[in-house]
Amino acid sequence: MRRVGGVLWRVRVFAGQFGLLAALALVAALLITAAPRLANDLSDRALREDVARLPYAARDIVLEQRPDTLNADPTLSSSAGALPMYRDRLPAPLPGLVSQAWFTAGLEGVTLAPSGPRTLLGLRTQDGMDERVRLTTGRWPSNSAGAPTVEVALSGPVAEQLAAPVGTILDVDPTQQGGPAGGGVRFAVVGLFEPVDAADLAWDTIRLALEPFPGLPGIPEVPASALAVTDGPGLGAAAPRLTSPALAWRYRIDESRLDGGALQAVTTALAEVKRTPPAPGMSTSTSLDAALVRFDGQLRAVSALLAVVQAGLVATLLGLIALAAALAVERRREEFALLRARGGTVATIGGRALAESLVVLPLATAAGWLLATYVPGRPAATGWLVVGAGAVATLVIPALAAASQRRLSFTARRQDLVRHRPSTRRLTAELFFLLVAGLGAYLLRRRGLSPDGGVDPYLASVPVLLAVGAAIVALRVFPWPLGQLGRLAARARGAVAFLGLARAGRGAPVTIGPLAVLVVAIATGIFSGVVMSSIGDARDRATDLEIPADAQVSGYAFGPEVAGRLAAVPGVTAVAPVTVDPATQFTTGAGNTASVQVAAVDAEALARVAAASGTGVSLPAALVDARPGSGPIPAVVSPDVAAELGASGGAATIRSRSYDFTVAAVADAFPGVGSPSGRFIVLPRQALPDPAVIAPDQFLVAGDASPEALRAASATGATVTVTTWTDHRRDLDQTGANEVLSFTFTIGAVGATALALLAVGFTVLAGARVRGQVLSRLRTLGLSGRQGRGLLVYELVPLVTIAVLAGGLVGVFLPRVIGPALGLSSFTSGAVVRTALDPLLVGAVLVLVVAALAAAVVVENVINRRMRLGEVLRVGEGAQ
Repeated sequence: MRRVGGVLWRVRVFAGQFGLLAALALVAALLITAAPRLANDLSDRALREDVARLPYAARDIVLEQRPDTLNADPTLSSSAGALPMYRDRLPAPLPGLVSQAWFTAGLEGVTLAPSGPRTLLGLRTQDGMDERVRLTTGRWPSNSAGAPTVEVALSGPVAEQLAAPVGTILDVDPTQQGGPAGGGVRFAVVGLFEPVDAADLAWDTIRLALEPFPGLPGIPEVPASALAVTDGPGLGAAAPRLTSPALAWRYRIDESRLDGGALQAVTTALAEVKRTPPAPGMSTSTSLDAALVRFDGQLRAVSALLAVVQAGLVATLLGLIALAAALAVERRREEFALLRARGGTVATIGGRALAESLVVLPLATAAGWLLATYVPGRPAATGWLVVGAGAVATLVIPALAAASQRRLSFTARRQDLVRHRPSTRRLTAELFFLLVAGLGAYLLRRRGLSPDGGVDPYLASVPVLLAVGAAIVALRVFPWPLGQLGRLAARARGAVAFLGLARAGRGAPVTIGPLAVLVVAIATGIFSGVVMSSIGDARDRATDLEIPADAQVSGYAFGPEVAGRLAAVPGVTAVAPVTVDPATQFTTGAGNTASVQVAAVDAEALARVAAASGTGVSLPAALVDARPGSGPIPAVVSPDVAAELGASGGAATIRSRSYDFTVAAVADAFPGVGSPSGRFIVLPRQALPDPAVIAPDQFLVAGDASPEALRAASATGATVTVTTWTDHRRDLDQTGANEVLSFTFTIGAVGATALALLAVGFTVLAGARVRGQVLSRLRTLGLSGRQGRGLLVYELVPLVTIAVLAGGLVGVFLPRVIGPALGLSSFTSGAVVRTALDPLLVGAVLVLVVAALAAAVVVENVINRRMRLGEVLRVGEGAQ
């Protein structure tokens, strides 16, 4: 009991030292636990928002069958009742993610008897449809099996487009009839309706029943389209007389039930249901797996980046704990030496210090972990890291105390001297450390940060190892230039610079501990800033490539007058038409055919648009200068298409027209023409013999015209989308796991800055006693208080300068060293991430240097006031 009381008494006496260590241990445990939880929370929210933005065709699982005919009433048959059965047959965990399900039966669009513009009319029935509509005129269809006339209901817009009020009989074009049973079929309009809720998800697959497509005037290949709705018996009666019946079971994935931890399981299940649908003769359509794979790629990249940043911050915190522990042991050196003189062993001293540490530091670590559990987000497997950090914080004082008393000595040491000729053992250890860091960098580039799906601790710590290695090299290199500066200072007037540089040259305070901590902190902060600016630069280039203009107007088969209307919009300076046929073919000179995306671009106009927009993209001169002629047309092709073509050209088909071409240039991508497959052929539109017959489906526009004005000028009845360069660039910053990326940059920059300032403060504290004695003696020789502060600045300038140079070099070149392992191109639409140094980052580093020196002066003044320089001199002399 007396021993326990003695331990508690000593803890109370040294409460300041243990309080500092406890605060650092608490912050370390908090950072290790809370940062991944916050990242998981941000990634889960981003995942759900991305899935919620997907159209139904991408996010829903649609199971489809195309039987030869339909049952008499598909809505009452086993087909409609199979909704829960097929849901339960989906691979786990998909059944638990389904929130809503619908069954739809229908017949594909058939051409109505020609009494006006050509119109394709489809027929649909859906479970529960009569409950989702409100009749405005007439009644709901009531059909009987085998009736030659099928009663249908139309929405108000569909009835207006077809000019079909209640009582109208719609005849099907005879060429569209003649199903297995033969005979004709007619549609009788018996009711008009409006939806109870037009935003109801059930309308997604039959949106044409509410919003018919008016077609494109003058383009017979794009007729008007609409849907009529009927009941189950009506669809069953029409099916034998028409073709292409279809059954569809649609399951909506609830985004609120998704999280980043289940991405791989969900993606695997979606791939499995595509390969093996729940029933024979069934096909599966969904693009959710592709969206989840893209998000998972971003999440892996940002997890790797967070692991690197977190490793740097945790290593810096552990280094600060070691510095604080060394300071505490140095303050108690006389106590430990007295115990040693009285017969205490090294183990006794270590055990005494361990008993004191066990009272405070494990509890502080547990408190940090407990606080972190209140942070929102999924927990991460970081318990072993918390235990490790707590063990380091608990054992560092006992270890240093025992190590300091291995050699019994009763003589006070000079604390401002270090050995300038390190021992062979130390040099060997340093070379081995550098070898381990270099080997880790090599493995990181070859294997990636997470070769088996998790983050490898050794590979994640490679940036820290490289930063510490840079500190070791800097420590061996800096004495020579510092000595030269000292010689110059000796020739100058005044003694402050000479004294400060002389103390720094003798190793105070430039030792491996403070230097390594500072280098790691600065390297982590600069690495975060460089990666952030590099990603921003790559996103700018990606946006320039995808939209090499101020705005992009997209639609389908624009009329020939649209280009002139767009050019007349106020603020427009240039317009370039573009036509893209994503699924067509080309023929090689040897007669082989292959699928490809073919685009026709007015390259001359596009060059003007790009120059006026300032996007900075360049186009091949052969394409820009191309003009109509008698020979083959020059074209730009992708590398794989070029390899298939060989030395000869070929013939490319676009909108059913074939053009002979030769390869003028090979490029990985072409501005304004995206190709998901990476296979493309770009023809110069201005060189085609008949460009007017190929209707453009998009325009690239230069100028400051408003999107509303561009949309109004290009309106043709079809949906028109206007995307500005700024909007597309903003979307790259706001979609996917970008919030996690921003969070990583923030904690990297802010945390590294705060810890670097703390490291400078600890360095000042470590040398405060010796510096106080020096200042006390120099005060007797006439040194002023201002000169005393200058002496501190000259001592710290070498430390901060070396740390900034070494840490800056590591932070700038680290993205090049480990960049391929991070997969950062997933955030940039595939654009290569090149190292880009933002001038603001350089300014921030200079501000950090000034702030560090100012903080050091403030800490020094506080210490001097508390210690009273005169008493320090007498106490120090008495100790000696």
